[in-house]
Amino acid sequence: MNYSFPKLLETLVAGLEKGLVLATIVETEGSTPQVAGASAIFSEAGLVAGTVGGGLLEARVEAAAKDALHDGKARLVSIRLDADPSDMEGAICGGAAKVLVDPGAGRDRDVFEKALGGFHKRRPGYLITEIKRAAGDFVEVGRRWLLADEAANKDKGLDVLAAVAIDDFEADLRHRPGFEWSEGRGAFIELIEPLPRLIIAGAGHVGRAVARLGSLLDFSVGVIDDRAEFANKENIPEADEIVVGEIGESVARIEDSPGDYFVIVTRGHRKDAEALRAAIARPAAYVGMIGSRTKIETMGFEFLKNGWATAEQWAKVHAPIGLEIGSKTVEEIAVSIAAELVLVRSRRKAEGLA
Repeated sequence: MNYSFPKLLETLVAGLEKGLVLATIVETEGSTPQVAGASAIFSEAGLVAGTVGGGLLEARVEAAAKDALHDGKARLVSIRLDADPSDMEGAICGGAAKVLVDPGAGRDRDVFEKALGGFHKRRPGYLITEIKRAAGDFVEVGRRWLLADEAANKDKGLDVLAAVAIDDFEADLRHRPGFEWSEGRGAFIELIEPLPRLIIAGAGHVGRAVARLGSLLDFSVGVIDDRAEFANKENIPEADEIVVGEIGESVARIEDSPGDYFVIVTRGHRKDAEALRAAIARPAAYVGMIGSRTKIETMGFEFLKNGWATAEQWAKVHAPIGLEIGSKTVEEIAVSIAAELVLVRSRRKAEGLA
């Protein structure tokens, strides 16, 4: 899944009455600046949000979007990215892209709202776009939302091509959308999953900076602290969820998920230990804790001696937290933590775990 796509949908739903075009790459061939599933929103004034790759590709899609706004017709445009290398405005990728340009997304507002509802409730599902060739590049478009746990039921009234696409691509949809086309009709399937959840124990300066970066990097951000004057929307506006309560108890109450990322940056050794005891045995993607090497060694001895963690569990803790970049300031520390989160997420994605 393109992690930014749900945010793009929120922008689309919020502005549908203003006259917007949703453009989505449904298929690529050869070298292209973006992949299938990349989407952008255009208005009469130009690009509003997202991207289909920039440069010549985006310029041509923008031109098609403006045409679609004028005539109200969706189209499936094929764009080749070949140019003479001497043409500095051209593209020499050598690839091609099929792009669905739809000025009628308002017709499917309820579908987009259901998709966003599933996303926010952490219920994955398929956004299914059914395409039917009309004349030339013009197409008819319809969309529906299907929860992932309902997809096995083939009696849901799915268009036959949508059912085929899910069958053909289901194992791969976590990594790329599926597109099935036959005799002038097609189905484009996108899996929309919850964002990986970043749980920050500690709402102080470092926690606040990590929350800001985590939101920019497409994590769902939760912050926990026992101080209401720190754990609030005014202090951390980027947080999707804020919990005020005892830190260890609050971490322990979080529902288990193998895709969770725990960042422990509380105000002291005791609070860090409480949070770590609640997180260390969880099936998480990442557990990291701030502190000097001396502090980490002391705490490791304490955890192993008291049976609070096994040696294997302790070895998985990222401590001291963050990549080694020589960070000194709060902002630099937050960058080092965020970089480590992205590195772990990328590795998990490459291994088919995220």
